[in-house]
Amino acid sequence: MRILFITRTFPPVVGGMEKQNLELSRHLSRVSKMKIIANRYGKIFLPFFLPYACLRAVLSMKKYDVILLGDGVLAIAGYLIKLSSRQKKKVICIVHGLDITYSFWFYQAIWVKKFIPALDKLIAVGNETIRQGTKRGIPEELFIFIPNGVNPDQHIGNYSRTNLAQIIGKNIEGKKTILTSGRIAKRKGVAWFIRNVMPKLSEDTIYIILGDGPDKNNVLEAIKENNLEKRVKILGYQPDKIRDTLFNTCDIFIQPNIKIHGDMEGFGISVIEATTCRLPVVASNLEGLKDAIKDGENGFLVESGNAQAWAEKINELLADDQFRKGFGEKARQYAIEHYSWDKIAKRYIEVISSLK
Repeated sequence: MRILFITRTFPPVVGGMEKQNLELSRHLSRVSKMKIIANRYGKIFLPFFLPYACLRAVLSMKKYDVILLGDGVLAIAGYLIKLSSRQKKKVICIVHGLDITYSFWFYQAIWVKKFIPALDKLIAVGNETIRQGTKRGIPEELFIFIPNGVNPDQHIGNYSRTNLAQIIGKNIEGKKTILTSGRIAKRKGVAWFIRNVMPKLSEDTIYIILGDGPDKNNVLEAIKENNLEKRVKILGYQPDKIRDTLFNTCDIFIQPNIKIHGDMEGFGISVIEATTCRLPVVASNLEGLKDAIKDGENGFLVESGNAQAWAEKINELLADDQFRKGFGEKARQYAIEHYSWDKIAKRYIEVISSLK
């Protein structure tokens, strides 16, 4: 097969979509002849990249069997390809969530109502994305659910609690550590968790936040309001080795998402990456996290916004070292069996091949 893969966000830009696009391109290129048109410069270049990608796609589409788009924002390129192609080139688009729910009226009227439904197949990274799409009038038969993938051995390593103590600059003897990693957006619920759950946890519990983002000031205010400067540590963005150390040495990974209108979690790749390092996960029973985490199998789902339920589950896990470690091993095996990129890429190939 000859595949033209167009993505508006790609490493060295950091993020979940960027990571998915990189891994997907690597695995698909092993079994196909692939050309990538990618924006590697972040949002600042996006206004220039969209018309550039559209023009490149239309001019070069004859060379390819299938066009794969990295997210719904690029549906305009797919729409133009469909209009320009006498041979009716097949266009597949990955949709993540926000590219369906983005509330700007013009986007909803043109992209969601016209461009996206004109494509041949939509690969949704979560079932909530499908529900939101059909709610907005996109035919359900256009969608197919394929979760994001992970490389099970990418983050695992031999790290110690001494390494962890050095990173956060604190003596952690007798302490328990919980971790959140990723972009600090309001929907991630980090500020909510600090205000509502941290006061219910033991004084020996330290919360580590790895990442940065638009809700950081709200998080800092929540820390100050509750006098939690000694128990909450924000590390910002860090090198991969720091992230991997945290994944391998913390006690629990949490993702306490809350409902935010117009924004949603398409899948939540960080929770799966954490499980590959045998780190038990507690996540909100919300949106795409329900696809990533199967309660009791590779993590635990807790009602979003229920502070008491969150505190009880975390305290329960932190109190039983033996169970927590055993469950972490079980969660890693689940990730290998269900989310390894080798298996996820095969599902992409099956969909692409069916439309060729």
